[in-house]
Amino acid sequence: MSQHIDHLLQHYPELAPVVPQIDAAVEAILTMHKNGGKLLLCGNGGSAADSDHISGELLKGFLLRRPMPADERKAFGADMEVTAHLDEFQRGVCALPLPQLAAVLSAYANDVNPTMVFAQLVYAAGRKNDVFLGLSTSGNSKNVVLAAETAKSLGFFTIGMTGEGGGKLANICDVVIKVPSKETYRIQEYHLPIYHAICAEVESALFGL
Repeated sequence: MSQHIDHLLQHYPELAPVVPQIDAAVEAILTMHKNGGKLLLCGNGGSAADSDHISGELLKGFLLRRPMPADERKAFGADMEVTAHLDEFQRGVCALPLPQLAAVLSAYANDVNPTMVFAQLVYAAGRKNDVFLGLSTSGNSKNVVLAAETAKSLGFFTIGMTGEGGGKLANICDVVIKVPSKETYRIQEYHLPIYHAICAEVESALFGL
């Protein structure tokens, strides 16, 4: 067992049953990154904030510094102003939090259909080798379910993070991390340390020494 998962279980031993799903999510994201794909995330309310949080941990250093490798530095000319800042770059995993795209979300919701906003963004922005991650405490949030179905139909690996039971996402996603609670706030409290562990595992595998 990895140190980050072990640390998670030290604090939340009740999450032991979902460790195989956490491991599968980590592997899917690692494969995605190595194949040039990106992570498309969505959720509503607190889960929308969680999708942004996950993205923030992946797009820059989380627990590690992740310096730019020497071979990438060669692309920057000596006469470029940015070259003086190469030590400030941090390698990242491409992760797009769909709820933060306010302009297109509001336009599509107004012009077409509010429940299809995330599905539209998955359809428009998704490409081969991408992974979809939908957060829904019930597993039944209609806009997340429609996005998951779209991602699945397009051939993306799909991950759901839900509460007990898993809702509709349990029948759609390749991997569903169902935490042991039916209370919205408790489910979200479980989701945070789980996705921190996932991000730490991905970071360690890709950027660790």
